[in-house]
Amino acid sequence: MPEQLVFAMEVFANGLMSGVLYALVALGFVLIYKASGIFNFAQGVMALFAAMTLVGIQNGQVPFAHLINAIFGTHVHTFGWNISSAFALILTVGVMILLAWAVQRFVFRHLVGQEPIILFMATIGLAYFLEGFADLMWNSEIKTLTFCLPGELCLPQGMNLAIDDAAYNAWGVGFFIDNLDITATLVAIVLVIALVAFSQYTKQGRAMRAVADDHQAALSVGISLNFIWVLVWSLAGFVALVAGIMWGAKSGVQFSLSLIALKALPVLMLGGFTSIPGAIVGGLIIGVGEKMFEYCFGIGQCFGGVINLGGATENWFAYVLALVFLVFRPQGLFGEKIIERV
Repeated sequence: MPEQLVFAMEVFANGLMSGVLYALVALGFVLIYKASGIFNFAQGVMALFAAMTLVGIQNGQVPFAHLINAIFGTHVHTFGWNISSAFALILTVGVMILLAWAVQRFVFRHLVGQEPIILFMATIGLAYFLEGFADLMWNSEIKTLTFCLPGELCLPQGMNLAIDDAAYNAWGVGFFIDNLDITATLVAIVLVIALVAFSQYTKQGRAMRAVADDHQAALSVGISLNFIWVLVWSLAGFVALVAGIMWGAKSGVQFSLSLIALKALPVLMLGGFTSIPGAIVGGLIIGVGEKMFEYCFGIGQCFGGVINLGGATENWFAYVLALVFLVFRPQGLFGEKIIERV
């Protein structure tokens, strides 16, 4: 097998894995948009907040330590203990449910029936508030996330060299796959199956779709809008927590983590804003597309190097592809066509 073909296969495989991580973030957008008609600009910041909260709880960090020390003149930073990942995960899920309740109670319950642009602007304000609140609560230092389940099963970090010995002896080439990306793939599969089943086959899932269609009509048939919005924001918070764990273990928990929401936008445009499977498919297309485009045309490894754009094509490929979809198929591959009576 030619060495160049092996490298291309490696790039393709890692593109699939990166696409799954993009899809995990996009799932949170789809959940909220599908259930409430709100495009949640704060989803990336929710992933950051969830990851910072998990690390803070694991390390026994005192919340708002800098603020407390500034007010009372103390020098308290940690409680002096470390908590297991499983227990910290449970506490963090509780924090995200509390956050969902607060968002519904203090923000969106007052915006029922408002225009979509009003709701969208509210999520922008929520994003900036959460980012500042996370900084105040846990400080802005870059944190290392180590997540271990009972039995010493830990999320792998960094690149892992996976080589088929026979292949290596025959061709002299290795094959690099990030084990963390493999874990993310398995987690995403489980999440998608669970979310699709919940949306399609449970009473609460059907109520979520009814609320998305018409707030007032849902209220008129006895659906509790408050409960549904707390539920959907809690689900989105849990998805954000999973995405935050995966991305945080991969690149560290830092404020640039919130920018992964921007890469989720092309995923949504390809897959559709209302389709959970579409988020996965769109993520895979973006992940593979940007890696292969960079390999073939960014660094000129295909077609004899005739086209070499000088690299860095990963930064803009996804958005150009999304623009093409917006022109020719604005609802995405799996999105519902919007038909308005005029």
